[in-house]
Amino acid sequence: MTTTESVIDVRRAGDRAETRIAWLDSRHSFSFGSHYEPDNTHHGLLLVNNDDRVAPAAGFETHPHRDMEIVTWVLTGSLVHQDSTGHSGVIYPGLAQRMSAGRGILHSEKNDSWTLTGGQSHSEPVHFVQMWVMPDEAGRTPGYQQAEIEDELLRGGLVTIASGMTAHRDTTAIAIGNRHAALHGARLQAGQGVQLPDARYVHLFVPRGEVVLEGVGPLQEGDAVRFTASGGQRLTAGGPAEILVWEMHAGLVAA
Repeated sequence: MTTTESVIDVRRAGDRAETRIAWLDSRHSFSFGSHYEPDNTHHGLLLVNNDDRVAPAAGFETHPHRDMEIVTWVLTGSLVHQDSTGHSGVIYPGLAQRMSAGRGILHSEKNDSWTLTGGQSHSEPVHFVQMWVMPDEAGRTPGYQQAEIEDELLRGGLVTIASGMTAHRDTTAIAIGNRHAALHGARLQAGQGVQLPDARYVHLFVPRGEVVLEGVGPLQEGDAVRFTASGGQRLTAGGPAEILVWEMHAGLVAA
């Protein structure tokens, strides 16, 4: 079935389901874990958009994934990744990271943001957004990729963080295993603006700051907008802000 009706669906931060335990505060844009809503399982190819804060010296112990492209974007602090294919790395603001679960992978994610100031050890929570999209094909070889894009982000325009689309082959920081999807990001100062992509499905998330979206109005930190058969709107920052935008030219059900 081809989607033709244009829809702009605003989802406010306070309406998200929340998982809160001793070391984790996680806000879920879609159904996740025990938080199941039959009418809120995905948008386009995006199944997970978790806004996570993990306490110091804590994190997700080794656990499995399968047939999923997982992109992690850190806002503050740092996150240590280790997986069963031998890959490891520290993810920090401005570093794009993708793990392809493929036919099966185990990994852990821990807050390792320890600093030393004036001879005293200090620590801080790590704040990150983790996003899952479906791959084109099941049973791929598991993989890992990361790339530094800090300089480009600081210029204020939309930067392609992760993409499987042919159009972004030479400009994306990291690749994902879906030829219909791309993740863009921007860091904006007050008055700076960007134009959203026009696609069958677009998902806008504001992980930090406040922006004003053409035709919608103000969006606060944690707000999201789901566009169907729409896009192209202008977005302007009301102050320092960061946005994450998924451009998707297909959905989970083939047209």
